[in-house]
Amino acid sequence: MSDAGRFLLDESRLPKAWYNMNADLPVPPSPVLHPGTMEPVTPDFLSVLFPMSIVMQEVTPERWVEIPEPVREIYRLWRPTPMCRALRLEKALSTPAHIYYKNESVSPVGSHKPNTAVAQAYYNKEAGTKALTTETGAGQWGSALAMACSFFGLDLEIFMVNISYQQKPYRRYIMENFGAQVFASPTDRTQFGRKLLAESPDSPGSLGIAISEAVEVAATSGGTKKYSLGSVLGHVLMHQTVIGLEALLQMEMAGEYPDIVIGCAGGGSNFAGFAFPFIHRNLTEGKKTRIVAVEPASCPTLTKGRYTWDYGDTAAMAPIVKMHTLGHTFVPPGIHAGGLRYHGMAPLVSALVAHGDVEARSALQLETFDAAVQFSKAEGIIPAPESAHAIRAAIDEAVLCRETGRKKVIAFNLSGHGHFDMTAYESYHHGKLQDFEYPDHAVEEAMTHLPKVPGG
Repeated sequence: MSDAGRFLLDESRLPKAWYNMNADLPVPPSPVLHPGTMEPVTPDFLSVLFPMSIVMQEVTPERWVEIPEPVREIYRLWRPTPMCRALRLEKALSTPAHIYYKNESVSPVGSHKPNTAVAQAYYNKEAGTKALTTETGAGQWGSALAMACSFFGLDLEIFMVNISYQQKPYRRYIMENFGAQVFASPTDRTQFGRKLLAESPDSPGSLGIAISEAVEVAATSGGTKKYSLGSVLGHVLMHQTVIGLEALLQMEMAGEYPDIVIGCAGGGSNFAGFAFPFIHRNLTEGKKTRIVAVEPASCPTLTKGRYTWDYGDTAAMAPIVKMHTLGHTFVPPGIHAGGLRYHGMAPLVSALVAHGDVEARSALQLETFDAAVQFSKAEGIIPAPESAHAIRAAIDEAVLCRETGRKKVIAFNLSGHGHFDMTAYESYHHGKLQDFEYPDHAVEEAMTHLPKVPGG
């Protein structure tokens, strides 16, 4: 049904299967390499970190993977999520464009992250896992996994990027409310963390560092703990496609189809979850929708990074993958879009950008917050700083429609709300935020530390 620009699916139309991009990828997928031997990893190697069911999802060629009923049951707490037409924003912009957004902020923890957190917790519980480790940047992933682990009775240790640990205490309190232990990374709980603290006691941390700590704890646990990842890998992106699959149905209800699909991009999970089902239509049905990934200019993985082989973490413990990367030694500036500060990009997203199926652009911090405030004043939703990158691009496209007099249908993913990001908004409104463009020379220096992959 629809109501004043809101397109709502009932529970009977909740997708029964996730979409697997591997089935339609227009280029051969690159293997995942062992960080020591640089040979393709075996399922046994990955099973140290993940249950075998998730390992198999990472490599399956099947286009559709069934969503287990226990996962769908929890999804029904908030799914299907609304698809909304931004009528008031359109009016404020005086644009002929029609702007739609998929509202993932209605989940219990306020973002898209539970779509994979619930699935990963379920598969770990089924495999007999007792405890998980993970990292989190802005805290949205940590909050989602903490909730999912509480549903399935799993213990959880979270390594939260230090700068976000300080900037976003309420995210930490949410995680702790669900029973998780949260540590500011780098910590003195791991060998790698102690090494970094000895070198830089005031390190702001990074997602790459936090991943290293979480991986180290899981890998040295003797099998008592597994690792859970909130973005980047194929199974994570696949779990998120429930977003785009619902959106396809909702665009049918609206009687329109997007000319442009937009998502913010950090590690790739919300972008892929929204965009992959539309890319599927482009690749298999001849649709011509433009697909746009938007990242911070301060962490320009897709727009300045190199498409090459790199470690997934800072300590070079995680597998090596082919992706757009700023180098695993990258330590990001302390911008407020904490969920978009990873040094790399999901290999599947990277491959599609390299092949020309996805456009990449970057946005500066101030113009991103300009868009966030404009959207909130029109639509009444305060977006997460991450999501505001997609809003920035959507507004830019709508303004271009006004200038050219051409109507286009624009759809973007509102990946989360900003209720726990108000210190960022306070800084914006009081002129304390600054723009920062990551310099080319820093990228070039980081490239000297890449792994030397034979034939790479």
